[in-house]
Amino acid sequence: MADTRVPPRRTQEQTLDIISESSNERSILPNTANLERAHSSLVGSLPDKGLGIEWTTNHLWQDIVPALNGQSLSSNYYGFVTGGVTPAARVGENIVSAFDQNAAVHLPDQTVATSVEDSALKLLLDLLNFDIAAWPTRTLTTGRATASNILGLACGREYTVNEAVRRKRQRASRPTGLDIEESNVETVGEHGLLTACQVAGINNVQILTTMPHSSLRKAASVVGLGRSCVREVSLSSQSIAFDLDRLEEELKNPASASIVVISCAEVNTGLFATGSYDDVHAAFGLFARLLDRKPEFHAIHRGTEGLEVADSIAGDSHKLLNVPYDCGFFFSRHSGRLQEVFQNPNASYLNFDGMKRDTVESPLNMGLENSRRFRALPVYATLISYGRHGYREMIERQVMFARKVALFFSQNPHFDLLPELINNSAGIDQYIYIVVLFRAKDDNLNTMLVSSINKTSRAYVSGTTWQGRPACRIAAANWQIEPARDAEKVVRVVEDVLKDWKQNQNIN
Repeated sequence: MADTRVPPRRTQEQTLDIISESSNERSILPNTANLERAHSSLVGSLPDKGLGIEWTTNHLWQDIVPALNGQSLSSNYYGFVTGGVTPAARVGENIVSAFDQNAAVHLPDQTVATSVEDSALKLLLDLLNFDIAAWPTRTLTTGRATASNILGLACGREYTVNEAVRRKRQRASRPTGLDIEESNVETVGEHGLLTACQVAGINNVQILTTMPHSSLRKAASVVGLGRSCVREVSLSSQSIAFDLDRLEEELKNPASASIVVISCAEVNTGLFATGSYDDVHAAFGLFARLLDRKPEFHAIHRGTEGLEVADSIAGDSHKLLNVPYDCGFFFSRHSGRLQEVFQNPNASYLNFDGMKRDTVESPLNMGLENSRRFRALPVYATLISYGRHGYREMIERQVMFARKVALFFSQNPHFDLLPELINNSAGIDQYIYIVVLFRAKDDNLNTMLVSSINKTSRAYVSGTTWQGRPACRIAAANWQIEPARDAEKVVRVVEDVLKDWKQNQNIN
């Protein structure tokens, strides 16, 4: 039988060595040789006799680890709004793996796991300056971009269609002719979307939004509304601001139920926007609420005002909260709405008669998963470790870094800072949050800019498009960012790329 004992203690020591290594000394992307060795080392068929924990440990450290990127460990990884993992969150994550709790059913007499999750969510609401009592429904998910969006649209679908059923019943003078008695149809979750819509007399549920994240259409498909129901009602194709006149007209449509989705910071630029269900998608913009009420943050603060009146909010913890992937959160002001959709009916093995009761709802009745990782512990650990002031200082460093980098691109004659309306120092000081969007003025340089920066392995940026042309995006999200140090490094990398390009083009 293969050796199944715990791995040698040096495994833990190697982990600590990698984590403690300075982010400025670490390559962000693995080199080609390490990638090729890792791919060729992968075991292709299951061994009859296990290879043992010693061999496996060596394989992981010698072959796999060198081929992993440094997205979480480096302060110079600026792709995909990827945060890191704070030391406190890492401690929590190690405990999570060691004790491996299934945080799905609230069993306070058997484990504190779900109580920790409830406390973590309350602390998070407090951090974001929300009234805890106003958001009675709250849960952690696998991530905002999919799971929390699905929860938000499912709640919106439930509310808007159920309200349409109720209004139809109030004014109806004759039955609809459905097999199910009209008086028995109460919720979409119980009777289904088609039946509820027929009873309500509506032919679709529309999602009204501006510059939607791609995951919104994915979530719309999953909850049965369809990707085509997502309709943009912005002032222009590149504006996150709503055309309020168009929005009002859409909301008056008697044949449609409406969900309004508001983006709290648009994904490409990071800019804010100043009878329906309002769902706020706030992967990273929500954390702007932590910033002090200083003049330099006034415009950003305005973008987060009024969120208290939203019906629900979906966000990510693995971005600016800097906890491990994958971790999202969902808040709703409507008690019981998630349970209407996600409850587990008639599961006798989940009934625990005589168990001590309290106000904490079992998470499996408020989300997609019946089996859930104890992802709340890193959230709880990092919040109590750094507190409000620690996170405010962290976000301010990220904003100051982004503004320093934006100023460089605004002043360099070879680049355009995007969008054009902020391409000056006044616009930067008002509107730049944690995202910097830019491109090279020369099309040839612009085409190769992302790959050239990333090949240095000294900084990593994301490629995107803006107004039909390639662009680069820098997203500051890692807790280790130091504005002066890291902005200077980005400038040096870009200047080196520009110098090499000029030499290849014989440009002085």
